[in-house]
Amino acid sequence: MKIRILRVTGLLTVLAALPWATPATSAGKSQATLHDTIIRNGIIYDGSGSKPYPGDLTIDADRITYVGPHAPGRGRTEVDAHGQAIAPGFVNMLAHPEESLMVDGRALSDLRQGVTLEVMGEISMGPLNDNLKSFFKKFQTDVHYDIDWTTLGEYLTKLEKKGIAPNIASFVSAGTIRQYVLGEDDVQPDAAQLAQMRQLVH
Repeated sequence: MKIRILRVTGLLTVLAALPWATPATSAGKSQATLHDTIIRNGIIYDGSGSKPYPGDLTIDADRITYVGPHAPGRGRTEVDAHGQAIAPGFVNMLAHPEESLMVDGRALSDLRQGVTLEVMGEISMGPLNDNLKSFFKKFQTDVHYDIDWTTLGEYLTKLEKKGIAPNIASFVSAGTIRQYVLGEDDVQPDAAQLAQMRQLVH
């Protein structure tokens, strides 16, 4: 039998590590409890590696408030997930949405596959100097955007203010740091340049 996967996106993804995401949490709650959303009749994969089991999941505001065999109460929205798996969001450890998120924050190509955390930064979007800004601008292809930030933090803040669907994290790229200090030359940094690189990472 083919199992379709229903993924709960945009929420914390490690259900098993959360003490409130257990069947015991809601024991004793009134059956009249009203939740924002209830996903019923799915197959629960809770992220712990344990055997999946049939059950429900409730969501209130931005929190998963119950994961277990039968959710108490009712939901303003109820989804019948019969025949589908309910799983934590997936992590893309080598994501490249740095540019696409600038123009379309929905990240549908990954969200539709269940990815809720994008880890990027193989070539990080900061820190940038004027030469790097010109370099990044030169190689823009089908995605065009203004580079009006200098630090990686400013870039991440820009995305946050813009509004994006996935959670994101970024490395500080060794390549970006090297190019910031040495340009594109195939040379070894001297002591002063290496100290500058360390300070930029810091």
